[in-house]
Amino acid sequence: MLRSLQIEPEKCTGCLQCELACSYQAEGVFNPAKSRIKIFTFHDEGRFVPYTCTQCSEAWCMHACPVEAIVLNEETGSKDVLADVCVGCKVCTIACPFGTVNYNQDTKIVYKCDLCGGDPECAKACPTAAITYVDADHTGLARMRAHAAESAGIGANS
Repeated sequence: MLRSLQIEPEKCTGCLQCELACSYQAEGVFNPAKSRIKIFTFHDEGRFVPYTCTQCSEAWCMHACPVEAIVLNEETGSKDVLADVCVGCKVCTIACPFGTVNYNQDTKIVYKCDLCGGDPECAKACPTAAITYVDADHTGLARMRAHAAESAGIGANS
């Protein structure tokens, strides 16, 4: 069963635990700048929104790569960067419409979320469950039902 990250911004407190856990897992340092997940802050509204690679089914980054350095991980469904193949041309960073593929100045290659090989640290570190790792076929279903019930003016538990 493929799984994916489910993000519920209304639960995010902006604590950055996800960024710290990600950077430590991926780079061995607690440095949010090296994280594959970012927290976008809406200062005027006091809201926070986690965002990362959505592992698009039609991954533009993967199709744009001229050396085929981004490949589908059949086990997790993530689109993984092969560091030993990447030439650092950054075409994938331009192709990604969400801006979630980044370039590492130190290594001269790109990086993006790889779901930590199927055990995402960001989800484990999130104290409010704003980031969870769920069955990919059911991502957002409960939220859609709750929103539909709210729009219809009935209780979500009906």
